[in-house]
Amino acid sequence: MKQKVCIIGLGYVGLPLACLASKVHDVIGLDIDGKKVDLINQKMSPVSEKHTESLLQSSTLIASTDFTKINDANIIVVCVPTPIDDKQLPDLKPLIGATTSVASHMKKGQILIIESTIHPGTCEEIVIPLVESITHLKHDHDFHVVHCPERIDPGNMKWTIQNIPRVIGSKNPHASQAAHDFYTSFIDANFIILNSLKAAEATKIMENTFRDINIAFINEMAMSFDVLGIDIIEVIKGASTKPFAFMPHFPGPGVGGHCIPVDPYYLIEKAKTNGFSHRFLSLAREINNSMPDYVFKIIQNELNNINLPLKGTRIGILGYAYKKNIGDARETPAHRLIHLLHEQGSTVHIYDPFVPQESTHLSLASILNDSDLVVFVTDHDEFTQMDYTLLKNNKTKVVIDPRNVLDQEKIISLGLKHRGVGRGH
Repeated sequence: MKQKVCIIGLGYVGLPLACLASKVHDVIGLDIDGKKVDLINQKMSPVSEKHTESLLQSSTLIASTDFTKINDANIIVVCVPTPIDDKQLPDLKPLIGATTSVASHMKKGQILIIESTIHPGTCEEIVIPLVESITHLKHDHDFHVVHCPERIDPGNMKWTIQNIPRVIGSKNPHASQAAHDFYTSFIDANFIILNSLKAAEATKIMENTFRDINIAFINEMAMSFDVLGIDIIEVIKGASTKPFAFMPHFPGPGVGGHCIPVDPYYLIEKAKTNGFSHRFLSLAREINNSMPDYVFKIIQNELNNINLPLKGTRIGILGYAYKKNIGDARETPAHRLIHLLHEQGSTVHIYDPFVPQESTHLSLASILNDSDLVVFVTDHDEFTQMDYTLLKNNKTKVVIDPRNVLDQEKIISLGLKHRGVGRGH
């Protein structure tokens, strides 16, 4: 059945969802950013992500800043960010603000779906009471709240919003089924209905914390193997031959993005208020947050080996985005690394073809010409597929490869110094 839908928040999560849903339903996308709304209505994506850009071109989505449109909707979906603040504490202000705006225009009979990543208990302790206080409607009698945590992997063309399995949870089985019917009308993926709101809320936190823990494990192993003179890539290759109970993860300069470096804090802080301490999760966060500092120490050591100081030496940072082939720089480890280099007086150059606003150079050739040492922070295709003779011709003295994505043997064969993470030295 065709629904009238309002989707709140037109970023990396809400925009592709709104575009896809508009193929089947009457969809209004709402956002407080008027410039973003104008771009979307001109079919220009404010999100630098190929799949989203493609969806927008073929969609009938109408974007607006007029939240009174909510009154006409059957289904309202909130997709606003849930970041952390500078003290690494969960920041629910965007969700609370969006919920307040939505509730001001809600009517009896609507379903409110929260896709934002939240700690267990947020819907029952914050969202529902807030809506009830503003609307004077009663939850599960006059309106329903459902949680369907977003699953978006920017830049992944195999697993997109159209085919990634999802979970749904609410306090009312009929509301869960209605949300299930809504999503499966335009998404070709399996949706599992869980028995509670809290279970659905905890699902997203658990899956991203799982990744954070495993990345922290492999990062710690890499630092250990550097001391022991063991090549971690060879070890991962060997361990991956086990056909069960091993899932390869790889070291890097740190964890970025909108999920993995953020979501664990939501569970850490929520558990703390209930008297439980997540020591394991906290340690994983500590390890992954320390990786830019570890890369900085590698740079310092390699410069010492060739009798160059950090102060005044030209350092080329290749890549600013948190992952390959996208322009998303949220929580990027490059930010911390660049800060550390600036503190020591290094001359820092930056080139990222997907993040030109943070780049000091507009081409690979120009930054190589101006750098004594280069750090491949992001594994963009332009970098991993480059002709290594460019490094030699520009007299690059040291190549730092924190993600171990370059061909070490080829670089060394050109007479250049290559240093990865966890490759022994």
